[in-house]
Amino acid sequence: MTGITHRVDVPREAVPTQESGGSNGQADGVLGALLGALGMSMAAALVVAVVAASGGIRSGGAATPAQSATTAGQQVTDAMPGMAMPGAAAGGAQTTAAQGAIAAAKPVTVKSIARAATAVPPAITRTSPATVSVTLQAQEVVAEIAPGQTYTYWTFNGAVPGPMLRVRVGDTVKIHLTNASGDAWPHSIDMHAVAGPGGGATASQTAPGASSDFSFKALTPGLFIYHCASAPIPEHIANGMYGMILVEPEGGLPKVDHEFYVMQGELYTNAPAGVAGQHEFSQAKMDAEQPDYVVMNGAMSALTGDNAMKAKVGDTARIYFGVGGFLPSSLHLIGGVFDKVYPEAGSVPNTNVQTTLVPAGGATIVETHFVEPGTYTLVDHSLPRAMDKGAMAQIVVSGTPDPAIYSGPTSGGGH
Repeated sequence: MTGITHRVDVPREAVPTQESGGSNGQADGVLGALLGALGMSMAAALVVAVVAASGGIRSGGAATPAQSATTAGQQVTDAMPGMAMPGAAAGGAQTTAAQGAIAAAKPVTVKSIARAATAVPPAITRTSPATVSVTLQAQEVVAEIAPGQTYTYWTFNGAVPGPMLRVRVGDTVKIHLTNASGDAWPHSIDMHAVAGPGGGATASQTAPGASSDFSFKALTPGLFIYHCASAPIPEHIANGMYGMILVEPEGGLPKVDHEFYVMQGELYTNAPAGVAGQHEFSQAKMDAEQPDYVVMNGAMSALTGDNAMKAKVGDTARIYFGVGGFLPSSLHLIGGVFDKVYPEAGSVPNTNVQTTLVPAGGATIVETHFVEPGTYTLVDHSLPRAMDKGAMAQIVVSGTPDPAIYSGPTSGGGH
């Protein structure tokens, strides 16, 4: 087997309480205390009975950074290490804030959190399997969601999404994961392309300042999500720790003029979108699936304006699209039709599709061509997510209009 190296460079709620008033409030308080004590006694008895019957139950609650760090590197026997039990706390900042009542924005540690849509590795031209080495680094960074609105993202290689990885079916993939020494939390990686326990998570629990290694054989072609799988897993993902790996089939993919890399995710914060200041993670909003932001490539307007994808009339484009977060996406190109859609990134395409549904933790590959110039908007057609929370990107197409195809203006109002 010939050995090649594919390197990825590392850029370096308090619960509101209702005040009681007067004697009725005091009586209610006494009654509530009695009922609460009774309920606690009953709950304790129930826990004792369950533990006695089961021989002991391991807590699924969130670990603190220190607790998690002490277990990093130890053998993991859970099917999914760090998976919190339903209803258990998942750690992180948990605050509710009146609109505007959040801390001042923090100084950013990276200029932009968004990975460029053009950051796609070149197509594979070799005809036999190889050994591919990939280096990833977990980095906790501060960046802007939008101007004046900062957030502490947890990332692979300092941007959201993590780097797109590209291999060929049959390749042996060696993963070297490091965790930046200044990070507060252990991190890991679960690759949906891996055939093995935890998708690599059992082998990659990595404390700050440490590193881990594992390898796997890419057995199945397709486009697969990867994400952090350290406790508490949902918080790590919500903070930005997701990316994709493309496993090309034998013979590769048909040639197109452009390939783009786009991922949708959510941010659950302690203030509404648009409020200036440092936004902190909200456990309550995540559990309620009520994000403040739904974004493409990590931030509001990250793939618009100067950062929009670009093409020319007559060009073909392929978009590798995934959902890193927890809400499915109704992917639609305003003004265009997908010539091909590989549903859930499988091997058999559908043709002539207007909108395709991409599940949480899933992906798709879509292809289109452009016959008219103008700005085309890629959206989650659950439109409040696009219009109000940020789930949109732009493709700017240059060229000469053809009135026989479209006689209207190439810019202006619309959804």
